[in-house]
Amino acid sequence: MARMKRLAGMALAAGLVIGGLAAASATPAAAAPSTCGGTGAVTTKAGAFSDGSTYLIQCPSGAWNGTLFLYSHGYVVPGEANPAQDVSDPVTQSWLLGNGYAIAGSSYAITGWAVKSALTDQVATVNTFDQTYGRPSHTIAWGASLGGMITAGLIQDDPSLFSAALPLCGVLSGGVATWNTALDAAFAFQQLIAPNVKIVHISDADAAGNLTAGEEAIAAAQQTPQGQARIALAAALGDTPGWFTPLSPEPGATDYSAQEVNQYLWDTEVTFPFVLDFRSQLEDVAGGNPSWNTGVNYAADLSKSADLAEVQALYAKAGLSLSKDLQTLNSAPRISADPFAVTYLAQNVAYNGEISVPTLTMHTIGDGLVVPENEQAYRSVVDRDGRGALLQQLFVSRAGHCAFTPAEIVTSMKVLLNRMSTGHWNVPSPAELNAEAAALGPNFNIYALSSTDIVPTAPEFASFSPTRYLRPFDLFPFPIL
Repeated sequence: MARMKRLAGMALAAGLVIGGLAAASATPAAAAPSTCGGTGAVTTKAGAFSDGSTYLIQCPSGAWNGTLFLYSHGYVVPGEANPAQDVSDPVTQSWLLGNGYAIAGSSYAITGWAVKSALTDQVATVNTFDQTYGRPSHTIAWGASLGGMITAGLIQDDPSLFSAALPLCGVLSGGVATWNTALDAAFAFQQLIAPNVKIVHISDADAAGNLTAGEEAIAAAQQTPQGQARIALAAALGDTPGWFTPLSPEPGATDYSAQEVNQYLWDTEVTFPFVLDFRSQLEDVAGGNPSWNTGVNYAADLSKSADLAEVQALYAKAGLSLSKDLQTLNSAPRISADPFAVTYLAQNVAYNGEISVPTLTMHTIGDGLVVPENEQAYRSVVDRDGRGALLQQLFVSRAGHCAFTPAEIVTSMKVLLNRMSTGHWNVPSPAELNAEAAALGPNFNIYALSSTDIVPTAPEFASFSPTRYLRPFDLFPFPIL
């Protein structure tokens, strides 16, 4: 239960406080006077839609500058509380409202894999704002984790509603690719470590027990060099980084034992509940299994993995034959997908690259839940469609999923707002971004290790190029929509 609460906090809020360009120069032209803002106090409008979801809108105490930030929240563990959210954290909220921006967001009608309802409910939230306060001069879609995925889906499906987008730590490979990648890692784990664990067609009744079985098997494997090597192989098929704890130093490039321990922590603390338990909810909403590994060559995929050297070293240390284990995977019976479920997941959502507004993404490089290779997958499809000039990507050198400081979030917002104001990108170097973030002061440069342990944290923008996403999938060859 404690871990489920931790996952709820990580996925729902993407951290308790996740987080030169002058704020004034980054503010678009104001809209006509409106009842949103200017009352001397922050005002709130809340309500519900017919599908049961709720929405939340806040207007600044001073004059509204005409821009609305629409926030899409992340994954909510099935059964957990699901309130409407309009911002990532209180510090960023204060900055937005204090600089004259309106903010809004919804709860989505369901928890778990809620992309379909989120796309509908977020558009309804924008329409509610328009009907209440008038159409903004600019509406910026932004969100974290699953909310980053939803953000990219909103600007693809309803481009006329939005002026710009800021997906943070987003699932930007799309739903089909993400769950195929999860299947690959789970398949290797099942075939080499835990043959009795289910990795598809997990019933709601079996989900909790399935997770327990997987945890017991990986805990036993972690006790031997052979088990550690196989854990690393499974992790490599999902490009899981060997860096887990936010604010910890990154293990050395050849410290493969430490990297494997961190991958074990990603599996046991974060990833396994999604792939061995929450997958049942995904299959429920999709109407079947949307993932497959027919035709996958695991030796070829491993050769392209960011973790290849680690796997090779740990197999040699354990005295195991890597080629034999890869042959075991390649010769094992494969898993086919339900075509209807694939279509559902492609619609909710995969990408075609047809962005029409400035889009800035940001990702931590040590993210093992939504790996940074998601950014390469998104970049590749946008570039293929000839829209690459609209896309810029930032990276933060830190472990953790959505492990941003408010200073890093606000700094990314300023970069995007500057692009809107000037019509061209002016993306500072990582050193300049760090100086800009540091200048926001100590109230912004913080990170929450827990609800009571909030520590000063320096900005960590860095140059980074993710490796190729191993199992890409996009809408270009897919005959839907």
